[in-house]
Amino acid sequence: MTTSGMQRPGGRTARVRIAVLKAAEDALVEVGFAGLDLGDVARRAEVGRTTVYRRWGSVGALLADLLTDMAEQSLPRARTGSLAEDLRTNARLVARTLADPRQGALFRAVLVAAACDHDAAEALHRFYRARVEEWAPCVTEAVDRGELPPDTDPVEVVRAVSAPLYYRMLTTPDPLDEATADRAAATTLAAAHAGAFRRPA
Repeated sequence: MTTSGMQRPGGRTARVRIAVLKAAEDALVEVGFAGLDLGDVARRAEVGRTTVYRRWGSVGALLADLLTDMAEQSLPRARTGSLAEDLRTNARLVARTLADPRQGALFRAVLVAAACDHDAAEALHRFYRARVEEWAPCVTEAVDRGELPPDTDPVEVVRAVSAPLYYRMLTTPDPLDEATADRAAATTLAAAHAGAFRRPA
């Protein structure tokens, strides 16, 4: 969920998109989805309002593009050769992202947006589908090594790692630290070993 820091392609169109998406992030962190305005984003990005309105047209479409960009820039999954370590790495990455003052505020704003805007909701679904698909092979590889039941659902295992971390962020003021992340990973691993994520017959 964090960005990789990779250099993106140049060109005026790409530079405008990068500036606008950065401005949209800033606005979401500062004022939330309810305060997101395309004119304000254009001002922050120092590009013409017409350019922003013509290319994105609505705040939902802009947010969808932002989530697409976030998915493209996300860090690749770990490949440690150990399911326990892979799940722990994933959990720590999620916790670190959500605990970050900027990234955490951004994801809270995105979640709010998804609850009331169709484009934002669809984009959020695509974002998390991409992230889950990135990490699911670590579970598939564990099944192939005989660590888990053969009919274990990799998608459900990966989702189970992140779920308690998001719940903690949204419902409590309690910190998201490595101990919390490690507990989420260990609980998921134990449940997977016990067959809790086996596909229905």
